[in-house]
Amino acid sequence: MTACAIEPSAAPGSDGPPPAGCAITAEGAYAARLARRGDCWYPERWTLDGPEPYAVPLPGNQPEEPGTEVQPMGDGRVLVHREATGRHFFSLLYPTGPGTGELPLGAVECPADTTALRLLPPAPGGERAYALATGARSTVLWQVAGGAFGPERLAEIPGRCSGGVWLDRTGRILAVDRETGGRTKAVVVDLERDGEVSPLLQIAADSDDRILLADPDSGLVLIRSDAPSPGRDRLGWGVLGSTLPVRFPECLRLPDCVVTPFAIQPGQALTPERCAVALRVDGALGSWVAVWRPAERQVRHLPAPEGWLTGAGLWTADGELRLPCATPQSPCGVARLPAPPDTGDARSEKTREPAPGEPSAPPSARRAPAVEGPPETPEPEAPAPSPQRPVPLQQAPLARLVTK
Repeated sequence: MTACAIEPSAAPGSDGPPPAGCAITAEGAYAARLARRGDCWYPERWTLDGPEPYAVPLPGNQPEEPGTEVQPMGDGRVLVHREATGRHFFSLLYPTGPGTGELPLGAVECPADTTALRLLPPAPGGERAYALATGARSTVLWQVAGGAFGPERLAEIPGRCSGGVWLDRTGRILAVDRETGGRTKAVVVDLERDGEVSPLLQIAADSDDRILLADPDSGLVLIRSDAPSPGRDRLGWGVLGSTLPVRFPECLRLPDCVVTPFAIQPGQALTPERCAVALRVDGALGSWVAVWRPAERQVRHLPAPEGWLTGAGLWTADGELRLPCATPQSPCGVARLPAPPDTGDARSEKTREPAPGEPSAPPSARRAPAVEGPPETPEPEAPAPSPQRPVPLQQAPLARLVTK
């Protein structure tokens, strides 16, 4: 095996984040990726919850296409999504003796106007898997694994949907970004109510408001919106159930870089503003890792470990960031990075030198230093909606995220 190459970066303002180097179950026990041997691609499962991580290759009867999607399930099997002649085939792979067992789940045949069918992020519990089939005017939500009779069509959502973030620990509440009327707004889909759709983000009538990441424990959500700067996307944060406004910190604006949050520290139920958030930063000189907390006004840059499966990782509740890595010398490894110390309100803290034993930022990271907003200038807030305009989560099954 060779180390996974760095994935291409998404352009600013694109509908989706840069692709991650592997997928990790919601509970963090397993990961899956496409590995490469020579010119051949094959699925690989990683076990992450043991004393040491280890990988199990799962080659099929023939090599996989480079675009094949793989996703780990909670029982250690790996879901594979293949496309051929306009049909989408789903199978579960598992190790069996010296070979690979395969359980075909069935196929989904999409209408001619379908532009994409892709897997959603791993669902909590790991028993089911879902996919979105995006058409010209509507999007179909499919359950592709975990059902009794193969892929099952769950709901048709008006508009073109992208993204996908789970808002609870049961796998019931899904948030997606829906494009209708030329604008994109995050909405909630309730899987236990036949795919009932309700508003999630409505920061301004003419803004594009997308949800990127959420933590069910604390309610912390990361969003991307052009509400504070029309025509220019900004990263912001809010808390489900809070009456505080959505914030758009200046420190998350890194010139000429794409910043994508990929993991939130769990277990911080009462202190969402103290949650450590891991960021993937893509710049002209490469990709690296950064850590930020909503309570602070700076981003701390860290060098990406060698062989990082770029954009993949998870936090432990006690603040350790675990990043899966693969190199020729160590084809299955996990880099463990402690979160920088929580300094509370860091309004007056300047960009600091690395502490003893802390790795210094790579050259690419040093070109994008921590940005600190002036103490006397409050962080921009989302414009207050008019009374007639729905506020975030006003009609959603969860608590409200108010922006006024």
